Amino acid sequence: MKIREKAVYEIWKEGNFKKALTTSDAQAIEVIDTGMENKDFAGPDFLNARIKFGNITYLGDVEIDSKHKDWKSHGHYFDKKYSKVILHITLSNEKHQPFVFTKDKRKVHSLCILDFIDAEVGKTLLRAVQMEQRNKSFIMPCKDRNALVSKKEKTNFLIELGIERFQNKARKILERTKQMIYLKEMNIREPIVRYDFGEDFDSRKFKPEEFSNTVLWQQIIYEMIFEALGFSKNKDLMLKLAKAVNIDFLIKYSEKENFELLVESVLLNVSGLIPEKISFNEEKASEYVREMVEIWDRLKSDYDGMYFKQEHWHFFKQRPQNFPTIRIAGGARLLHQLLKENLFEDLIELFEKEGDSKDYAANMRNLMVIEAEGFWRDHYVFDKPAKEILNYFVGISRVDEIVINVLLPILTVYLEIFSKSESLRRVKELYINYNQKTSNQLADQVNSTLILGRAKERSILYQGMIELFRNYCVKERCLECKIGAKIFN
Repeated sequence: MKIREKAVYEIWKEGNFKKALTTSDAQAIEVIDTGMENKDFAGPDFLNARIKFGNITYLGDVEIDSKHKDWKSHGHYFDKKYSKVILHITLSNEKHQPFVFTKDKRKVHSLCILDFIDAEVGKTLLRAVQMEQRNKSFIMPCKDRNALVSKKEKTNFLIELGIERFQNKARKILERTKQMIYLKEMNIREPIVRYDFGEDFDSRKFKPEEFSNTVLWQQIIYEMIFEALGFSKNKDLMLKLAKAVNIDFLIKYSEKENFELLVESVLLNVSGLIPEKISFNEEKASEYVREMVEIWDRLKSDYDGMYFKQEHWHFFKQRPQNFPTIRIAGGARLLHQLLKENLFEDLIELFEKEGDSKDYAANMRNLMVIEAEGFWRDHYVFDKPAKEILNYFVGISRVDEIVINVLLPILTVYLEIFSKSESLRRVKELYINYNQKTSNQLADQVNSTLILGRAKERSILYQGMIELFRNYCVKERCLECKIGAKIFN
């Protein structure tokens, strides 16, 4: 138990109030019996209390929460163990909400205890709550209770959610490819600030042959990879950059010998990341920036797209290897793979041959891992050498994310359009069997809460965990979740 919780429990048990308790509608509250502290079982904090509201005495339980909204976020509102609560006590009620509701929709008075205790004690307790809230992550309402559901039931539901998440990605990709075909017909340049596709687009029937242009698929791969390389802080800007400096523009220079360096120059200049000054204390940095500027000077008259500003990019609180400079350097080399090494065609060809899921995974990783080289191997920013050499621009963890979230869904859409059923089967089997070498805090939390051991290493379960957390847990859809429904009903 935390110190602040213990303090509130003691205040409740001892009745240390500076004035008489009242409800929000000014009814007198008389505590006849504070109830028995619940030290051993899940459920309300005090059991079998006797409290008089106005002229009526109630027998039931008392729940103490830090904030009024904890009643919902902790899942009490659909948990039958809280159905006998007669008083909800909080330390904070910012929206001055007078009630909470039980599973059977019964209204329960909510009392902010700060209004009835010593002001200095209240400030100390509130500071403790605020400090905890700053450092606290979301707690799944079924934490400590989901042992009631078997591991098989949990994993089956996660597989279902993992498939649903994959299908949603594929639907969005198909929609995006249709938009690109339509925008090209309308002669509209991207990135567009706002465009309503309207009824003409909605009613438009697309034929398979309209999807046969390789540039279409190269562009969608480019956009989605750049979005993935941007992580949460820079993903929107990386996507806009890919739409601005599009494949149609880059392909004009694909026969140039220094194509990789050329792409790097274009992206760094259009992104606004190239510094205004071209002389630094380190000669290597000065030479590199001058080269980037000189290349761009020869090309910029051909470019009529959007430009970005340095201040739009996020460096703060990013790990250096995730700086946009490094991600753009890696992206430039992936564009070399895409336009010079026929990456898309290689991926299609890979699944035309019968093989093992492990072999497919290894081949895809080999195609996508980008080793660090050149200026950005020992720099994270322009004007300061890195303390350590960077081994990879795009390492295996990020590649696994790209394979699962970008390449396999894109391949699925392509193979479905052109009715390549055997290749499609192999792609879907790979998704089901893929084991990734990456994780994140969200998946770690779900995996730990559901007590699933190493399940998060299997990509379909990992994706299912993300879907569960984002579309059920934080949206309080516990009773629609097959795990939550079994626990709370």
